[in-house]
Amino acid sequence: MAKDKVSMELRPNPKSGRYRLISGNWKMNLNHLEAIQTVQKLFFLLKPQDYSYSEISIHPPFTDLRPIQLLIDSDKMRFTLGAQNCHFEPSGAFTGEISAPMLAKLNVSYVIVGHSERRAYFAESDEVVRAKVEAVFRSQMTPIICVGESYQERQDGLTSDRLHSQVDSAVSFLSPELASRCVVAYEPIWAIGKGAAADPKDAQEGASIIRSIFEELWGNSVSSKVRIQYGGSVNPSNAKEFMDLPDIDGLLVGGAALDPDAFARIIQA
Repeated sequence: MAKDKVSMELRPNPKSGRYRLISGNWKMNLNHLEAIQTVQKLFFLLKPQDYSYSEISIHPPFTDLRPIQLLIDSDKMRFTLGAQNCHFEPSGAFTGEISAPMLAKLNVSYVIVGHSERRAYFAESDEVVRAKVEAVFRSQMTPIICVGESYQERQDGLTSDRLHSQVDSAVSFLSPELASRCVVAYEPIWAIGKGAAADPKDAQEGASIIRSIFEELWGNSVSSKVRIQYGGSVNPSNAKEFMDLPDIDGLLVGGAALDPDAFARIIQA
């Protein structure tokens, strides 16, 4: 959990003991005026009991962070503020970049790291993702580390190998205490934005592999605490199927998070 005001309301999953986390990744959408309207509508659609089921984090573009922070604080909304990315250096001559300390000053609690779009379009390597994980923790925030295999890797039977290389590179340097605080989002690349989510069996298989990597590195005391999200064409119709899986603790929602009605139904599902 990232905020005391959330933890006062939130209940852990009675089966796993872990706190659920449903995150809305807006990507490069919504200006600050549209962002305010979207969050206000979501707030009015949700009921008090919805917040006790799962922590809800909202990850708008950088230009929307300050307005949404002020809105959440002033209206006492039970949302957690998140960011979509950060640079791994705390400051410097990196034109156009945003550092982790800058985000922390805005009360950002979660930072998405290593999203497949960052890896594909901006050539972020496993080494860069690792540096960003370290930067996020250094600024007292929590990374949501995105991992997942491509369609070809899946066809070639390399899902486990790819997940091992991505997860091991991103977290193996951490202390057990920090490792237990990680959130890992399993996003099979072949399911992102395609309208066809992975089968629940596939999602559970990926999540189980991820949890086993933490167990190999630190044992059950750490792996049992790590929260794993599923991401990839999540919608109100399939959300419950994923949330019922034993190793899935939350969702990383893309396009559907831009629609307050749809995102509210996902949370309520």
